[in-house]
Amino acid sequence: MPLATPSPTLAPPTILPAAPCGQQLCSARLCSTLLSSAPGRPPPPCPPPPSSCCHHSPLIALRGWGPQGWTHPTVAPEPSWSDGHKVGRRTPEPEVGSVPGSLTTSSSTIQAMGIKTALPAAELGLYSLVLSGALAYAGRGLLEASQDGAHRKAFRESVRPGWEYIGRKMDVADFEWVMWFTSFRNVIIFALSGHVLFAKLCTMVAPQSGFVTGTFDLQEVLFHGGSGFTVLRCTSFALESCAHPDRRYSLADLLKYNFYLPFFFFGPIMTFDRFHTQMSQVEPVRREGELWRIRAQAGLSVVAVMAVDIFFHFFYILTIPSDLKFANRLPDSALAGLAYSNLVYDWVKAAVLFGVVNTVARLDHLDPPQPPKCITALYVFAETHFDRGINDWLCKYVYDHIGGEHSEVIPELGATVATFAITTLWLGPCDIVYLWSFLNCFGLNFELWVQKLAESGPLAQIEASLSEQMSRRVRALFGAMNFWAIIMYNLVSLNSLEFTELVARRLLLTGFPQTTLAILFVTYCGVQLVKERERTLALEEEQKQDKEKPE
Repeated sequence: MPLATPSPTLAPPTILPAAPCGQQLCSARLCSTLLSSAPGRPPPPCPPPPSSCCHHSPLIALRGWGPQGWTHPTVAPEPSWSDGHKVGRRTPEPEVGSVPGSLTTSSSTIQAMGIKTALPAAELGLYSLVLSGALAYAGRGLLEASQDGAHRKAFRESVRPGWEYIGRKMDVADFEWVMWFTSFRNVIIFALSGHVLFAKLCTMVAPQSGFVTGTFDLQEVLFHGGSGFTVLRCTSFALESCAHPDRRYSLADLLKYNFYLPFFFFGPIMTFDRFHTQMSQVEPVRREGELWRIRAQAGLSVVAVMAVDIFFHFFYILTIPSDLKFANRLPDSALAGLAYSNLVYDWVKAAVLFGVVNTVARLDHLDPPQPPKCITALYVFAETHFDRGINDWLCKYVYDHIGGEHSEVIPELGATVATFAITTLWLGPCDIVYLWSFLNCFGLNFELWVQKLAESGPLAQIEASLSEQMSRRVRALFGAMNFWAIIMYNLVSLNSLEFTELVARRLLLTGFPQTTLAILFVTYCGVQLVKERERTLALEEEQKQDKEKPE
């Protein structure tokens, strides 16, 4: 809940000394990822960011946690396990007749009013045209603003000379991105390459060491990141050992799990049972075409890093929010695009970092957590996430354990509060983390309350009186409002409370009704296109299952 205000470095829970608030924020980012899909996602601690606090901190254990949101259904953690189990309460769109006491309808009608309802091609084409035009218009405003502000005093620290052959200054406000892909790029490449080259020669019975050396700053970053993730890994090992005393896990199992190099500093987190099962395969076999997919993922990660760096030469989306006077002069469309682009960037950063590490893990025959779900496709708090690994961890040990089926209001409230409380401790308690946790916890629960209300007799009957397509349109309208709630709640941790207040005031108050309705309509178009994509995937999956059924 999905994506980290000032980016503080996450400090491990009470077991380790809490990191400074700035560092906690970075972790919070990870948290937000977890929280998006389930209550709270905790990130690992990250080094103290520059004066402007780390905007996004995938490094942190909570990578994907913070204001970002979670991958799964409803609550805090973002789970996505190898076995396909998803964490969190899924908040599927309620369908007419699906609840006791509601209007009964045929199964075909129920399906039609759900995800399989199609809209006319012309209508979808209009939505695509509106969305493309709006993004282009907002992008043009941001480009002009970036050009105008390039030489402002307030931009000096974070807008610096970029690539010579581009001939423009570059936004370097994100401490994490610059650290991993510029300052310590060679060290990271050396460490991961060393792991790949020597992995087959090592027994993995002892922790790997000796690959990483560097400046004090790098050592501090690695210490915070490794310590934060170590807390989660050791907790997972302890809980699995208690749950399965007959399996007799050893100290060597814990050392292999905790000190597996690709995951140790950067994550993602795998629960101990999954890691142990996959590492214990006697003769692992690669699926057909897997090596090609691994190479493609590696190439895609390189292209993504270059694309982001080029983007930062033209759009100063991380620096502009730090200068509120300048940001307040932006047109409403550019300001909305700025808020949206910050969350998209946070998702891209998490996806790239996960992609690099996961590529190495797949070479070791592991099936690591999948990359986060694109923020653009998130219009439900229950599915918001940035770090699936932390989401899995939170869902398995906290959220699902307390919330059960996640269908009842009181148990769900207890599960989300517990999940976000643990996430807050792990990220490092401070005002921004408290606020972020509260907002996302409320968003998850409010979704369930609305779902329960929609399933009540009167509202179910009203929906049943609508056509299937109109029902989808009404749901998309609510999804558009939810989308901006997700953005605003997570913007608090990705940027700052002041910038979030500025965006909310301009878009909801001073811009009402023209700006508010225009942005809501553009978002509605986007949600409808996402729903159409979901419908296509659902039909493809259904066809696949039909083919696999024995005749």
